[in-house]
Amino acid sequence: MNHLGWSRIFGLVIPYFIIVGVFQLIGASIAEIPLDNSSYEESTIQHVTMSFSSFLGTMLLIWLFMKFVDKEPFIEVGFHIKNREKDIVIGVFLGLIIMVIAYLGLSLFNQVIFDRLNFNFLELFYTTLIFILVAILEEVLFRGYVLKNLMLSFNKYIALFVSSILFSLMHGANPNISMFSLLGLFLAGMALGATYIYTRNLWYPIAFHFSWNFFQSLLGFNVSGQDIYSIIEFTIPENNKINGGLFGFEGSIFSLIIEFLLVILIMYYYQIKKKNQSTENESI
Repeated sequence: MNHLGWSRIFGLVIPYFIIVGVFQLIGASIAEIPLDNSSYEESTIQHVTMSFSSFLGTMLLIWLFMKFVDKEPFIEVGFHIKNREKDIVIGVFLGLIIMVIAYLGLSLFNQVIFDRLNFNFLELFYTTLIFILVAILEEVLFRGYVLKNLMLSFNKYIALFVSSILFSLMHGANPNISMFSLLGLFLAGMALGATYIYTRNLWYPIAFHFSWNFFQSLLGFNVSGQDIYSIIEFTIPENNKINGGLFGFEGSIFSLIIEFLLVILIMYYYQIKKKNQSTENESI
């Protein structure tokens, strides 16, 4: 077994907490967030500031590791854009379609009860920024670096499995977390990383990650347990595994089913594509 990949991941842990932690402290100071009050509720602009601080810290960390440890250009995490415009469009529309169907389905069976519309352009702008930053940050870290390096040490499917476990555990301190929602986050990591093990490209997972979170939030759901701005506001009559409760749609059994099916469909698609390419090469 090649120990190089997993040893880089192990070596990333302490620098991550130091560098990202320093940036978060700076962000909290700029946003005037009291660090001695764990129950303090951030405003949306404070959330943007903290997300941007984490983003800068993570990007600096991965850039340093790519340059001095991996000895590769930063773009090699998966940022090559040529012929990837379609991936971005598919990722955005897929997240939108899933969340619209989820909201309409749960509403139809009275699992969520519509209350009112709450449109605020500035809040919408800030929320868009938050989810763009989160999607890029988490995909660069967990797919672009962690999964990429784990594939040096393990079979790509094992690497996907391990990186998805790490992805779920990273959210272990989120509000309203449970073992069931951790399973959902694990499957989300599998669904987001499934294309990367074949393409080594981040544009689809970034687009899908952003879209999944963004439209989940706008349609009234909490996102991974966090209550962020929503255009549609609704009441949940009873917190359960059908509607996801306070964790959001990601805590729903339907979310787990969708994520599992996405993993299977993506892998099936790339296996068929690989087989067709092999057939074409043999016929030449």
